[in-house]
Amino acid sequence: MLLGRLDFQGQPGMCVQGHNAWYPLLGGDGQALDLMAVINLGDELAATVKRALTGAPIGAPHWLPAVPAGGKIICVGTNYRRHLEEVGLPLPQEPVLFSKFSNALAAHGEAIQLPAAAHQCDYEAELALIIGRSGKHIAKRDALNHVFAITCANDLSARDLQFRSSQWLLGKTPDGFCPLGPAMRTLDGIDPDNLTISLTLNGQPRQQANTGDMIFGCAQLIHYISQTITLSPGDVILTGTPEGVIQGYPEDRRHWLQPGDEMEVMIEGLPPLRNTIA
Repeated sequence: MLLGRLDFQGQPGMCVQGHNAWYPLLGGDGQALDLMAVINLGDELAATVKRALTGAPIGAPHWLPAVPAGGKIICVGTNYRRHLEEVGLPLPQEPVLFSKFSNALAAHGEAIQLPAAAHQCDYEAELALIIGRSGKHIAKRDALNHVFAITCANDLSARDLQFRSSQWLLGKTPDGFCPLGPAMRTLDGIDPDNLTISLTLNGQPRQQANTGDMIFGCAQLIHYISQTITLSPGDVILTGTPEGVIQGYPEDRRHWLQPGDEMEVMIEGLPPLRNTIA
């Protein structure tokens, strides 16, 4: 099932794709249902979707970030084998975690303003997991049952700010540095550990891989994180980026992101996430 989060008559709401169009998911009062309300539908979601597909489709969608502000944005670094090779780092023994904040959320089509203090900004195509069920100490065998949907993410990174110290936060969570969307797909029949993932910059291929190259797969990440952090509906886990980032190029070939650049993240089974640099 392909869902999206957008502005519906001035309110955030969810929609479902069907018949080559998008249809709003509405509550019994006719009001738009946002992500948390849709997650809370549980087994009633199928009936709500069926009812939506009998209604009127939306015109040109105004996309919002795939999740609302307020949840946790947990990111995984150095999680693809070939990415580690290109940046010259050893394989981690455990997942490397960091965070972004809600100010970093951005929508499909949104222009991203680079910080004035940053001069080495980079893209990172990533598969994002949207949590749909709370849990702590989640067993690996049950981990994917806690995922509501997957979506495309771009873990934008200001490398000169990221490596000012041993803590990456400053370069990872500037405003707009976490585009998510435009749509999300539930896991019906999908193996998130076997999806093609790619990124183009101004139409030129830069990243091309499969999520099977992850060192720590999706279920393992959920299990690991939940040993110390309670995962809640609406939280997002960015699972890492494959090879092809600007940082991985030889220094004389590193052309950092500039105003006017267009990035497109593509993951198998999802519409592409496209953003420009303002």
